[in-house]
Amino acid sequence: MKGYSKPLLLITIVLLIDQISKFWVKMNMTIGQYFKVFGDKFLIHFIENPGMALGMEFGGEYGKLFLSIFRIIAVIGIGYGLHYMIKNKYNRGFILNVALIFAGALGNILDSAFYGLIFTESTPYQKAVLFPDGPGYATFLHGYVVDMLHFPLINGTFPTWLPIWGGETFQFFSPIFNVADSAISIGVFLILIFQKRYFKEEHIEKNHVHSEIVED
Repeated sequence: MKGYSKPLLLITIVLLIDQISKFWVKMNMTIGQYFKVFGDKFLIHFIENPGMALGMEFGGEYGKLFLSIFRIIAVIGIGYGLHYMIKNKYNRGFILNVALIFAGALGNILDSAFYGLIFTESTPYQKAVLFPDGPGYATFLHGYVVDMLHFPLINGTFPTWLPIWGGETFQFFSPIFNVADSAISIGVFLILIFQKRYFKEEHIEKNHVHSEIVED
């Protein structure tokens, strides 16, 4: 298990925070309900996303099924890649970033796969019930992803002289997301920022191993 402990610990922590926060929101808030955490700049705002990340939707019932299956295949692929990287001693930072992406993708799959089976429907008037006497609100792989993190940092109005959007109000940052989405975004962002360092060290390490083989 050498080399696996830190990635597994990171994945476990992300999944626990993600799922605990989603369970709490599902069982204590109604759809559309929100409350302020830090004034108007950070809100807990409960919505459910039937499709893609950051509040986007994707193609109805069959689109939802396709997306869920695609996510499962992607997570299997990422998991295998993570195992390969650990086994072949890739850069530790790179491995941890991939572990973040894996944890985030897995967290959202759990919503899609199981929440429809174990929860009743969340509505603007009624909170969800965990493990109801009857069936849940959806079948396997058709559950909704729970989103709740909202950072409306800037609210303003476009100048009237601007074509198309002139005079209309805008908000930055408007998407509502969850801990799993954050883990994926942070993992991808860090890989993009530090990719030269990660792959430079990997290139040096491979050349070192190759030199040792040639000398032997």
